[in-house]
Amino acid sequence: MNEDILNFIWRFQYFETGHLQTDEGQSLSISRTGLLNTNAGPDFTHVRVQIDGVEWVGCVEIHVKASDWLLHQHENDKAYESVVLHVVWENDLPIRRQDGTLLPTLTLKGLVRLSILERYAQLQDEKDEIPCAKLFSQAGHLQKLGMLDKVLLERLEKKASLVIELFQNNQQNWKDTTYQWLGQHFGFKLNDPAFLRLTQNVPWKVLQKHRNSLLQIEALLFGTAGLIPESELQASNSTHQMDEYVQDLNREYQFLSAKYGLQNSRMEDHEWKFLRLRPAGFPTVRLAQFATLLSKNPSLFTTFTHTEKVSSLFDLFQLQQSVYWKGHFRFAKKSKSTVPDMGKDAASLLIINAVVPLMVAYARQRHVPELLDKAISWLSEIPAENNRITREWERLEMKVKTAADSQALIEWYNNYCTPRKCLDCTVGAALVRSN
Repeated sequence: MNEDILNFIWRFQYFETGHLQTDEGQSLSISRTGLLNTNAGPDFTHVRVQIDGVEWVGCVEIHVKASDWLLHQHENDKAYESVVLHVVWENDLPIRRQDGTLLPTLTLKGLVRLSILERYAQLQDEKDEIPCAKLFSQAGHLQKLGMLDKVLLERLEKKASLVIELFQNNQQNWKDTTYQWLGQHFGFKLNDPAFLRLTQNVPWKVLQKHRNSLLQIEALLFGTAGLIPESELQASNSTHQMDEYVQDLNREYQFLSAKYGLQNSRMEDHEWKFLRLRPAGFPTVRLAQFATLLSKNPSLFTTFTHTEKVSSLFDLFQLQQSVYWKGHFRFAKKSKSTVPDMGKDAASLLIINAVVPLMVAYARQRHVPELLDKAISWLSEIPAENNRITREWERLEMKVKTAADSQALIEWYNNYCTPRKCLDCTVGAALVRSN
């Protein structure tokens, strides 16, 4: 037994309500169960009950045991003086208000339908990654669709909040925020932290001064990233035969880093992760592709906000890295075959995880609902992601056709199924309620 299921039972009145009495023997009638409070304070607010014919309006606090009131130190918190009814599973201790009067208590044990408790326990104890997998087919189609819509919006809002946080840290500058947010996602999860740190160390306005020179943009990025080999950075080492490209890169970095005071912003090469990545996904290759994008687009933010068709975004991310990086995965290590340009799958991930949340954040911040609609429509036009989570849902015959579907199902799995928040899930709650 826990407070989650008790909150659920109280909220939907899944207990015998006829001829109710408080534990003190007073008649009890419930007119309104109130609103679930997700902040500090009592569990339900705006409750309306009648106790011995007297109407009370206030709050309800839920506990497994009545003594939890003292365990949680509510007796010292004035916020709990508004509680008009204490709802518990087991009344092991009379509770009094600060003025000494007895707090009316309702014990649910013995009043609750056993089927509710059995279904809830079944979901909580289930070993499947999706707790309701064995019962999922019993849930209604509309309940599943409703949950999909809910979790998609939750996922977009969660990501948008991260964009807004970055926006605030950038003194509300959308251009800097776009550059850093997009740059971070060129790390494709494993190297996200390093890419974000790099974009924060090399200012967008500095790169814009050199947007007509891809070599200079690469020099600023690779040099500050700490990825140019040490021997290339040491001019005194004349015994090392350097590639012409790396010589040029090093020379430009030495000059530009001194000009803009970036020497102390240089990262360490160990911050970049190569292990378990396909060579085409190495951070060196992604950084070269990012440099190409920056050199061709003087205002990424304007580009994104003015783009109408998702196909235009795919065209934008058809990125061909510079000549050196078509033949190298890493510095001074020539590839046996041509290094592929950015593929459609990588472009999809950038649109899904970077561009769409950016547009949602901007739509929220500027109150432009049309942009939100456009961002969601983009997701509906991109093929679904194929990963372990989406395959789990397909096993339950959930159709995963678009990125909107896959994004919703990933959120559903991660934030409802994994933590076993079945009662907050439309499908899980319906299954618990069913006989």
